[in-house]
Amino acid sequence: MQGIKRKVVYVGVFEAIAIVVCSLGFAALSDRGLGHAGVLSVATSVVAVLWNFFFTMMFEAWEARQQVRGRSVARRMAHAAIFEAGLVLLLVPLIAWWLEVSLLRALVMDLGLAAFFLAYTFVFNWCFDRIFGLPASAGPAPSRP
Repeated sequence: MQGIKRKVVYVGVFEAIAIVVCSLGFAALSDRGLGHAGVLSVATSVVAVLWNFFFTMMFEAWEARQQVRGRSVARRMAHAAIFEAGLVLLLVPLIAWWLEVSLLRALVMDLGLAAFFLAYTFVFNWCFDRIFGLPASAGPAPSRP
């Protein structure tokens, strides 16, 4: 599976799982109920989807220019770590505002979830690629005439 279909399936499955996990995490880490946490989870999911779209586009463009093809463990770890760092920068202010907590508390909350998502992103991507195959950007370099 390639192109836009691959991206839509990837984002849909990834974010559905993320909304459930984040709702439970935000509810457990705040004085708010599950409903309030659920709204925040949907909002963070929208931010994550947009960040995922732009980050993956940039990563795959970089990846396509590399002489070493494929997705090694190191490349997968770098992808997950850079993605999560950008997401932390985007989400901390939103979490602080919605849950009415300090930026420091929002950062601590988000770092706890980010630690989970770092592993989740790595495992999810690995499984996704095993089920659907690698994207064209990670496949063999095109042969030259």
